[in-house]
Amino acid sequence: MPKRKGAKGTKVTLKTAKKAIRMTKDGRRRLTLSNMGITIFPKCLLKLTNVDELDLSRNLIQKLPDNIGNFSSLRWLDLHSNRLESVPESIGNLVGMTYLNLSNNRLTSAGLPATLGFLTSLRSLNLGMNQLDTLPPTIVALDSLEELGLFDNLFIKLPEFVTVLRTNLTKVNIKRNPLSYGQGDGEDMMKVKSEPEENVYLVHESSLCRTCVKRCKEQREKLMGGKGGGGGGGDDVFEDKRIRTYPGLMVPNSVAKVNQDVWRIRKVK
Repeated sequence: MPKRKGAKGTKVTLKTAKKAIRMTKDGRRRLTLSNMGITIFPKCLLKLTNVDELDLSRNLIQKLPDNIGNFSSLRWLDLHSNRLESVPESIGNLVGMTYLNLSNNRLTSAGLPATLGFLTSLRSLNLGMNQLDTLPPTIVALDSLEELGLFDNLFIKLPEFVTVLRTNLTKVNIKRNPLSYGQGDGEDMMKVKSEPEENVYLVHESSLCRTCVKRCKEQREKLMGGKGGGGGGGDDVFEDKRIRTYPGLMVPNSVAKVNQDVWRIRKVK
């Protein structure tokens, strides 16, 4: 197990990192260091030249190393729910990356480098829940992009490149931005693309208290019993989903691989 350093956070050594590497079902090497209280990006990870996927989500990391671009083997990077304010320019060197999750940080538009446009293999980019009002114009070069999360930011107009890339984009979430609604094609796209998204959160059953688990199961029984009845469901708070992967959800915890029940919980307003 990684060593604990109290207020300084968890210290990850090269030895413990190597032991934490697991093979995914599609044959990739994934290193998961999520929710461990890490405050400083473990630079020893840059020595792991055979890691394809890295999960450092739900930590307290404030800064990425300037040479993050040396992690050339990375194809998948999840940094959601940290304290990042900027991204190093060298991230543009990770040209083989297909998935990047930077949601729920403290990123400003000034903190996003133009080199993001070099990641032309990206299929999923999640920048939701930050402090962004513009994006680097170079992102228009991401013509492989299929999923884009911009929810809960400060955009007052739809980034122009979104309409340029709309042919390939299959999921765009721009909810809860102070958008102006006189944008022509941008407005139309916003209506078409954002409506399917729901205000839900994914949680493992093990993370719920007994009362919540009981409520979830009661709701599931109610829903199952009501199938085909054409009735409501509009007031239902909990929904049960038993699936193994969530490859493209535009929420902070956008990927979850589980061996037990995962519940989709709709936030009650």
